Amino acid sequence: MTPSKILTLYSTSHCHLCDDAVAILNKLAVNPFTIVEITDNEQLLLTYGTRIPVLRREDNCAELNWPFNAQDVVQFLRD
Repeated sequence: MTPSKILTLYSTSHCHLCDDAVAILNKLAVNPFTIVEITDNEQLLLTYGTRIPVLRREDNCAELNWPFNAQDVVQFLRD
């Protein structure tokens, strides 16, 4: 699956849930997507600190909050 959408995964290092989210995206061949380290930006840390991982579509600003699975991601990309 190669979406025409630009995707951002808000994440942080040493986060096993974030690793799970990356594995889902890789399994679905969702490319490209950008991983953003939220600890590098105070505002992102405030916004996403307790919600990561969060997948964001930049075309419509929709966000998919954890927990999500492969089926959730497929639906998220269709909407």
